[in-house]
Amino acid sequence: MAPKKSSKPMYKYPAPIDNDELVGHADVWNRFLDAWNARDVHPMHPVWMLTGPRGIGKATLAYKIAKTVYGNVGDFFIIDMAHNIDERGKAKTDGKIISVHTVRGVIEKMQLSSMSGRWRAVVIDSADELSPAAANALLKLLEEPPAQTLFLLVVHQLTSVLPTVRSRARVEKMRPLTISELRELCARFIPNAEISNETLRLANGSFGRIANLETLGGDAIFDELIATLENQKSTASDLLAVARKIAPDNALYGILLDAISHFGLAELYPDATIKIANISRINLEPETAIFSIINDMKKCLQTRIAI
Repeated sequence: MAPKKSSKPMYKYPAPIDNDELVGHADVWNRFLDAWNARDVHPMHPVWMLTGPRGIGKATLAYKIAKTVYGNVGDFFIIDMAHNIDERGKAKTDGKIISVHTVRGVIEKMQLSSMSGRWRAVVIDSADELSPAAANALLKLLEEPPAQTLFLLVVHQLTSVLPTVRSRARVEKMRPLTISELRELCARFIPNAEISNETLRLANGSFGRIANLETLGGDAIFDELIATLENQKSTASDLLAVARKIAPDNALYGILLDAISHFGLAELYPDATIKIANISRINLEPETAIFSIINDMKKCLQTRIAI
């Protein structure tokens, strides 16, 4: 039997390095331009940390800045999961954290180009995903940053970054996108999709979250999660079934926080964010962690009914 074709369109979104259309964040961009244009009078801060929720355009801005500094796409250094390597220098595709070998490899390449006399940019996307050893290797580099080098650190959770790294950076806190900015991005990248006001509200200013919902069918999974939690007869097996649909792709984990917001269970938010972070930080089993979060929501809702 041929596999059932999905009726949901598959959208393609440009990678941050290929996206020259930055929506929002004009304040941060203008602060960088002011600093860059005055660099001969006032030395540039060598480390810029772009922090804020996932999916709001931090990496897009980082690459926009990098292209301004160096001038050509690909002529700067990138530290991310896509360029992750192991101790042999081979591509590491099965990891959840950026290895120390990746950072050391970039440091070696930087040393080879140190005599060019031109500005260089290093994009780290994201600093949250650095292993402890990789973070320490980066810290040693930032303690005495090379001349004419700008480090751009994308950070989703500021608390996940070593305090010693934060102390050496100029921290730029980027705000979630507005509803009008989200609508502009939806019109540009998913013009044929019907994005409800509820989806825009639940996105919490993150176009990345909307994109994931549309591409991965997350909106349907979210509806199923809400229905399962609202059903007083749902069992642990029902909760586990939903958890299994969310677990394979970390781009869907935000659905859990959306559900917490939907039901007004603010007391669960801190613990849920920690559990989600621990899935990648300490290699926690995704299915188990997600089931635990869903089960906590179910218990809270049952308590409300009992009262």
